[in-house]
Amino acid sequence: MAGRIRQSDVEEVKARTDIADIIGEHVSLKSAGVGSMKGLCPFHDERSPSFHVTPQRGFYHCFGCGESGDVYTFLQRMDHVSFTEAVERLAGRIGFELHYEDGGPAAEHGNRARLLAANQAAAEFFVERLGAPDAEPGRRFLGERGFDAEAARRFGVGFAPKSWDALTKHLRGRGFSTEELAAAGLVSQGDRGVYDRFRGRLVWPIRDVTGQTVGFGARRLLEDDNGPKYLNTPETAIYHKAQVLYGLDLAKRDIARSHRVVVVEGYTDVMACHLAGVTTAIATCGTSFGVDHIKVLRRVLGDDSGVGEVVFTFDGDEAGQKAAMRAFGEERRFAAQTFVAVAPDGLDPCDLRLARGDGAVRSLVESKTPMFEFVIRHTLSRFDLETVEGRVNALRAAAPIVADIRDPALRPGYTRELARMLGMELAEVSRAVRGAESARERAGSDRGERGRDRARPTPLADGGPGSSASPEPETPRAYSIRDLPNDPATRLERDAVQAMLQYPEAVGVDLLRQGVDCRFGNATLAVVRDGIASALAGVASEGGSTAGAVSLDRVVAEVPQPFAPIVQQLAVLPVPQRNEVELAAYVRGVVGALVDRELLRQKQELLGRLQRSDKSDATTYAAIQRGLVALENERRRLRGD
Repeated sequence: MAGRIRQSDVEEVKARTDIADIIGEHVSLKSAGVGSMKGLCPFHDERSPSFHVTPQRGFYHCFGCGESGDVYTFLQRMDHVSFTEAVERLAGRIGFELHYEDGGPAAEHGNRARLLAANQAAAEFFVERLGAPDAEPGRRFLGERGFDAEAARRFGVGFAPKSWDALTKHLRGRGFSTEELAAAGLVSQGDRGVYDRFRGRLVWPIRDVTGQTVGFGARRLLEDDNGPKYLNTPETAIYHKAQVLYGLDLAKRDIARSHRVVVVEGYTDVMACHLAGVTTAIATCGTSFGVDHIKVLRRVLGDDSGVGEVVFTFDGDEAGQKAAMRAFGEERRFAAQTFVAVAPDGLDPCDLRLARGDGAVRSLVESKTPMFEFVIRHTLSRFDLETVEGRVNALRAAAPIVADIRDPALRPGYTRELARMLGMELAEVSRAVRGAESARERAGSDRGERGRDRARPTPLADGGPGSSASPEPETPRAYSIRDLPNDPATRLERDAVQAMLQYPEAVGVDLLRQGVDCRFGNATLAVVRDGIASALAGVASEGGSTAGAVSLDRVVAEVPQPFAPIVQQLAVLPVPQRNEVELAAYVRGVVGALVDRELLRQKQELLGRLQRSDKSDATTYAAIQRGLVALENERRRLRGD
């Protein structure tokens, strides 16, 4: 085993990696000012973006949940890899050769990396075998659905030969162990030993949002195959079907750009949509659309403004109707508007393209129906609206759906539409909707009260059971920019510290040193200032002379732990909207204003000393006068600078 990666290599890989590119593969980022970007946090569910990234400093911070770190931290948290694996993955991405402290060969990238490598090798094997003579059933299946060799290549479709262990032998020859193949879900264990999981099937690679193959979906082709129609990779350390969306790696950029995603039901539907020009299509992998899928999609959509669209396409049969109702159950988790698209004759996108061409697929998506309208119609279809009893029961079932509409501006319109569908008086339907709203609010209030009751601590008599003579010491609270007062003096200190943290090179070493010597009125910001001063001193002691060497990691390491969050927040807090030309002037100006304030304070102190001094003491008097002149000259120089 190799030793630790050299620290110089760790820093070099980080310096060469654009953190915005890495995070942008998971989160749709938008500009938040010069040198700052923001998006929906990938670590918690939110409707408004509080996740900020500063590419120049290589840092991110979420003001919602407090998660923060550099590009290595992000990969560790997002992809569940070790620090070493994160460094090695990024080094491989940029083609950088790592060195290890003991001079040994590069270590394996860890279990996750080995599983990914095994899946990638399997994907290449399947693609190659699609051209073999025994893969004719697979090629025929694709051809019958309108997919040629180029389409198969574009989506990485391959063929698993009808063999007991062809893949197993191939991958063992590539250096993978049986244990690794089993952990990757590529082989199974039976009475006759280890055998290929996928045999005699057409195979689609399932990739994560970054494009790495994490599993496979395989379609039955042969009559003597007694397995399920579709067989997927089982749950593994890298494949979790509730969190993976087929085609997202291909669709993510267009989804982020258009703020639209089209959710279809199968692999061939995704292929058909993309080939027809609907390049935002994705599908679930052997499971229904759920909460984890929504979290992934919301991050890619940038789902915070409510202007986006989520279009669900479902088969026209009963199973498709049920799938639509399940999707409606999760609809409120989107800020985007949700729609349903069902072809009039019930064809799925793949069959629709085959029967009527690419234009019909595009028209299907464009002729979408709002999710609420679809669900209301589906609900009413269960009742006999020709009878009074049927209409009353239908109203009782549909009124809560209208009451659940998030946008209050839409409710009156849907109330009128429901009255029209039922053939009932608008006033009667409006009363039913208002009643459903009240019932929902009461239910929410009751749940809240019960939650508060459960959260309320039970008082204990002194010395009684459960009491303690020596209570647990309180955990020091974390300091946040939210705690800072909004007076002008504190705002200046905050803006100056922010500039020194984010743009030390633009501030310059000399002005930076003056800035950290200034007195602060806010005690919290004074601690951050001291952290910057200590980091600057550390750089100087190591022979460094550039302000850019004052890294955020150094400052965080210098301050007490409870102050680390506010340092991280200040490191990503966007500066006022300015262009690149004005940025240097702004950061030097705000730090200069802080220094000018300090010089003014010193001037007032000297003037006080001058008034109190004995004019007969010429030496002291002259020294104070020289000090005043020097201060005034420094202030003029600072302002001129």
